[in-house]
Amino acid sequence: MPQLISAPTLIPVPGNKIIEEFIGHVNSGDARVSIARMNSPAGWSEPGQRPDFDEFSVILKGTLRVEHEAGLLDVKAGQAIIARKGEWVRYSTPEGAEYVAICVPAFTVDTVHRDVP
Repeated sequence: MPQLISAPTLIPVPGNKIIEEFIGHVNSGDARVSIARMNSPAGWSEPGQRPDFDEFSVILKGTLRVEHEAGLLDVKAGQAIIARKGEWVRYSTPEGAEYVAICVPAFTVDTVHRDVP
């Protein structure tokens, strides 16, 4: 039987970014994939990371800036980006953004491997 996800769970994160997890460890108990809507205000950024999962992001509004070891990409509304497992990336939203992030396998704090400040 299909499983209805009636609402996302708000995932607490430092700063003023809003993460609404629809599918994943927290909201649906699924370890295979996580699907979340991200709302990041202008000026938001997070530490770099080298995750143990692939992350697929589809930008709905604004621009997601993705720093990587070879440079920088600005991913705009209507575009998408894939960050592969083991690649170092750092996300920020200089002008703000709304996007959907899909992680395979599902995101966990233990597998994101954020840089230590």
